[in-house]
Amino acid sequence: MPLFAFYCRDGERGPQLREQFLAAHLDHVEAHIDDYAVAGPLKQGEETVGSLLVIKAEDEVEARAKFEADPYFTAGVWQSIRASEFRGVAGDWVGGAAWKK
Repeated sequence: MPLFAFYCRDGERGPQLREQFLAAHLDHVEAHIDDYAVAGPLKQGEETVGSLLVIKAEDEVEARAKFEADPYFTAGVWQSIRASEFRGVAGDWVGGAAWKK
């Protein structure tokens, strides 16, 4: 299944909104855990500055629908969002160099 990476940077109110909507966000992720290849916060030291979510979907429309259902999206935690299809071809997650298999 194709993967879609969502690179999200928090807005000015990110810390306050994250705290307010954390439980709803985590409940959402847990309820839809099979939709994620990986997801987690982007950090600068101890400060959370955004999120990276890699979502499994048949196409970008489906991936965006899944992404936009996240309470952090609807609450406006993220100020900047970039999305692209992602293909893992090297590293631990894909078992080395995919082109050598």
